Amino acid sequence: MALTQQFARVTPEYLERCRASALDSPGAAPGWNPPPDDLLDTDWATWGLIAYCRSTGVDRDLIALLDRAVSGDLGGDIGFLDHDEVYDGFDGSPRLLGPAAVTDIARRLDHIDLDAVLAHLPTATDDAAAACGFGRGFRGDVRSYLVEHFRAMREFYRGAARRGQCVVVWTD
Repeated sequence: MALTQQFARVTPEYLERCRASALDSPGAAPGWNPPPDDLLDTDWATWGLIAYCRSTGVDRDLIALLDRAVSGDLGGDIGFLDHDEVYDGFDGSPRLLGPAAVTDIARRLDHIDLDAVLAHLPTATDDAAAACGFGRGFRGDVRSYLVEHFRAMREFYRGAARRGQCVVVWTD
């Protein structure tokens, strides 16, 4: 089973309802079921972008931003989401980014010139895949894959910031 990066946009009120459900239900089920339009799966793309940035010496602030966008913040008091109803439990439990953090991340993602970041990405698929830590066997255009998923993540954060939502991140 392949692991992928997952995101959910939720309101603080939704998280409180999930917390209450976890406290009141047998098995501590949080009643987690965000609408499909508020879920995003970026596959392995963002991890590959981060790996590429690290290997090419891109600005550390950019790497920290991307890492925070996919890893969330410590704390957040969402231990009730550490449940198989939310994720498979293979990797660390879900983490939270509150509305202020989401707004900051969205603003900073908007300032990334991805073409400049990927300017030296090799054009050969195997070389580009290796530069991103994907290894052999990657099919397709690595640059397009990275760009598509980065843009989706950036738009996802924009939407969450516009609506004052939190973002929950996890690996599944």
